[in-house]
Amino acid sequence: MARVGVIQIDPHLGDKAFNLEMIEQQLAEASERGVQLAVFPECAVSGYLFESLDEALDVAEPIPGPASDRIARAAERTNLYAVVGTLERDGDRCYNTAILAGPGGIETIYRKTHTLCLGVDRFTTPGDLGYRVHDLPVGRVGILICYDLRFPESARLLALQGAQIIVLPTNWPETSTIQPDVFTRARAAENRVFILAADRVGTERGARFLGRSQIVAPSGTVLAEASTDRAEMLVFDVDPLEADLKNVVVRAGAHEMDVLADRRPELYGELARDARLTEVR
Repeated sequence: MARVGVIQIDPHLGDKAFNLEMIEQQLAEASERGVQLAVFPECAVSGYLFESLDEALDVAEPIPGPASDRIARAAERTNLYAVVGTLERDGDRCYNTAILAGPGGIETIYRKTHTLCLGVDRFTTPGDLGYRVHDLPVGRVGILICYDLRFPESARLLALQGAQIIVLPTNWPETSTIQPDVFTRARAAENRVFILAADRVGTERGARFLGRSQIVAPSGTVLAEASTDRAEMLVFDVDPLEADLKNVVVRAGAHEMDVLADRRPELYGELARDARLTEVR
């Protein structure tokens, strides 16, 4: 079994000192509660609703850098693994990034691969590091960020690499109820993996965030869900081996399904093409 924590907080836009102190406090509490893997929201270090690339770059930092070093020290001090959203600066580029830190320091980073016309994503560079699974003591973990979840290929690639848990730092707008109502559950069930979605609450520049952070089982069942308006920590014991059971047997030999073995990849070639919709005349 692995004890996971999904941490829903209210970051302050551009106030890294405040946000990092809050992250450290939450990691300390998570450690006291026996959490082994803690997931924080997208852009937890920086905030999200920046209005220009220059404004975002003023807050973004290289990795390693002061903010990521502080997160790494906190993970070492609390002896747990933490996934924390931030803005990464690489020259004149800005990435929407998640840091995976653990007892040994920074393990890796993931850069959001799908960006959209919203908040800081209007100015960030789409991620170029691909989808990787990390073999941790708590299980095999893959990382996506927010909008990535709308693309089933992303989660499926992680599942095909053996992911048992997909963590999702996110900043869902209050109108995006389809994410916790549909996409978290669908991605969990169609890949038979756990989904740990850490959203934020509060407002930035007049826009309100949804909350409703979740822990979802490989069946698609929501094991725990947070409120829409409070900072809180979801803690749940999960069995990562449950995600290895891809073959669902309702009645042996009469009603079975396997979401990976039953695939027909020889028919899916169009998925790798830029098959954009064209106007029908």
